[in-house]
Amino acid sequence: MLGLLSLFLFQTLAYAYVPLDRIIAVVNEDVIMQSELEAKMRTVRGQIKQQGSTVPPASIFERQVLDNLVQNRIQLQLAIRAGIRVDDESLNRTIGNIAAENQVSLTQFREILEKDGYSYEQFREDIRNEITLSQLRKRQVENRIVVTEREIDNFLANQEFQGTFQTEIRLSHILLSLPDAATTDEIDQVRQVAAQIREDLIAGADFTEIAATVSDGGNASNGGDLGWRKIEDIPSLFADYIPEMKNGDISELIQSPSGFHIIKISDVKSDQENIVEQTRARHILIKPDQLVTSEQAKAKLEQLKFRMDNGDDFGLLAKGNSHDSVSAIDGGNLGWRSPGELVPEFQREMDSLELNEISEPFRSSFGWHIVQVLERRSFDNTESVKRGKARAAIRNRKLKEAMQNWTRRLRDEAYVEYRLDDI
Repeated sequence: MLGLLSLFLFQTLAYAYVPLDRIIAVVNEDVIMQSELEAKMRTVRGQIKQQGSTVPPASIFERQVLDNLVQNRIQLQLAIRAGIRVDDESLNRTIGNIAAENQVSLTQFREILEKDGYSYEQFREDIRNEITLSQLRKRQVENRIVVTEREIDNFLANQEFQGTFQTEIRLSHILLSLPDAATTDEIDQVRQVAAQIREDLIAGADFTEIAATVSDGGNASNGGDLGWRKIEDIPSLFADYIPEMKNGDISELIQSPSGFHIIKISDVKSDQENIVEQTRARHILIKPDQLVTSEQAKAKLEQLKFRMDNGDDFGLLAKGNSHDSVSAIDGGNLGWRSPGELVPEFQREMDSLELNEISEPFRSSFGWHIVQVLERRSFDNTESVKRGKARAAIRNRKLKEAMQNWTRRLRDEAYVEYRLDDI
């Protein structure tokens, strides 16, 4: 399983296989059990190995994971006191999205979990806790971070800005994993297979197809794509090899405790210039509610489109009928929009239209729409991108400091008793 699923799969297994459990930490009025710690350690250890990194020494690693569990438990207790609740409808929607990302139905998803020996109910609670913590952190910390235009101006004028905009690299990755406690012969066998794969890649074999077929890495189903990375975000295991590589190059074999890695620089880009294809469109939105069903909303738009096809003005009909009060004032005009600014369903429909073409009614998370494309253009968005990245850099720095202070304060105010070393 992939993505968010992999964060939680190991956690439920511990409950079935730990015959003797014990308390290893007291957190205010709550406790953390040995089984929880061991399950979390397995999860984190798996993530570290997938990233090609080295797991810290056992005693240090155990304490780090326990500290993280304590921190999360304190925050969950605060969330309860703050009245943060994740209802079943929201939880089901999130789990449904996870299933969709893995290209299975919710029923199939549950069957896969149970077949692999994992408790679906425990998985639900793990997801609920993750959502709860996210909402708490947004409310207590993230939503309070403010970045002013003056701060952005100063940042852009400062030398600190020079390190923010740089070349980004898109990496692809293949991992041939080693079994636990691999023997010399097993290591040699895997090395030989990896060497042959590397030769095939250099000879022109498709990296994406081979990664999807043979790689044991977490991104195998995506053809080994690790996405766009700045140099400082590249895993340390690979960082030493990148300076000697060019776009399209295949690395030599890279060995780590988890196995043999092969990386490829799939693409390179610089953000010194950012040209985007923008679209100017207008739309009419009808939102289903207690008085208007989804079918009625769609039928209303079909009637409006029929009138437009017979000569009625789009802008006038938008002013009189659209539930998007902001754009309706301007005849449904959405202004110039760059890719990614609109919800995916709207973006796909808009991109499929010819100039001046009016779509059939379609649905997004906001309701039912019809859209008309008025113009398209290539636009130099470099300045906006720079300011956006500067804003993000400032916000991330502030957020990191605020989160550290907030976490430290919660920890100082909590009663925590460690029993990790008790016999």
